[in-house]
Amino acid sequence: MRRTILLLSLVAAPTLSAQTYTITHTYNLGGDGGWDYVIPDAPNHRLFIARQTRVMVVDMNDGRLIGEISGIKGAHGTAIVSDIGRGFATSGNDSSILMFDAKSLKPLLKIHAAEDADAIIYDPASKHIFSFNGDAGTSTVVDPRRGTVITNIPLGGKPEYGQSARDGKIYVNLEDSSQIAEIDTKTNTVTRHWSLAPCESPASLAIDTRNQRLFSGCHNGLLAVSDYKNGKVVATVPIGQGVDGGGWDPVRREAYTSNGGDGTLTVIHQDSPNKYHVVENLPTAPRARNMGIDPATHRIYLPSAQFGPVPESTATNPRRRPPMIPGSFSVIVVEPVGSH
Repeated sequence: MRRTILLLSLVAAPTLSAQTYTITHTYNLGGDGGWDYVIPDAPNHRLFIARQTRVMVVDMNDGRLIGEISGIKGAHGTAIVSDIGRGFATSGNDSSILMFDAKSLKPLLKIHAAEDADAIIYDPASKHIFSFNGDAGTSTVVDPRRGTVITNIPLGGKPEYGQSARDGKIYVNLEDSSQIAEIDTKTNTVTRHWSLAPCESPASLAIDTRNQRLFSGCHNGLLAVSDYKNGKVVATVPIGQGVDGGGWDPVRREAYTSNGGDGTLTVIHQDSPNKYHVVENLPTAPRARNMGIDPATHRIYLPSAQFGPVPESTATNPRRRPPMIPGSFSVIVVEPVGSH
């Protein structure tokens, strides 16, 4: 299977055109700890970046650190509910969701979710928060006004990222079975699954609600495009290695994957809802695996850092990671050429 996918990817890979995106800024933020999802709050020009024990809040315009949300154990995702001025951040190591004041950034309440609470989104159709809990294989549904759990939905697999279609449906990648699960937000039940083959281990997920398409970034170097009305894959495109973040720009009709394995941003243009081509693989930075996009400015934000050499393996720790160089954490800003 892997050999076949590789050959298909090589055949499908187009000759890339001239560079269309460029790195315009690098904002050094420093601070200890790794990172996970970067979530733009575009109307307020803020980025929320998970940093293990807290969430950093950064000004999107100049890279200034606005503040930090503390009280988190294993930070992963953030969701903002603007009309009530509250935010929600997953705290994976204690299976909870932290509710905070979106303006002051002060913690308000800890809500028990489920094991390995990871990604989290707000669904404007139901006006509920949904966390995706990896090890538990569930989605925790929260009433953001009351700060209470409504239910936990069994998903039938290990979830990664999810997206709201804003029409009463939510879609989430299932990493262990390489499927999409569809959630009906009226009944809080899973109504469909479909296979993402030849995609393996889907991580990132972006959505084009106009054309009813989902973009799943997969760990075997493919982007799988699904027609979510009919529940089937309609196209695949080769991307970089080590994807963990993705995005969609409805104006430029381009999808993106941030690939930490080879330090690239893959830019994919939508020729039609069922046809796509790779525009370029822009070199970004080592381990720049997450991204957030501001659709108003078309700017893409990618956290990264510098790392030292990999320590020698031991019997108890055979797969050691290189240490982050202190003070090197930064956010890279990528923009379309000619837009800045």
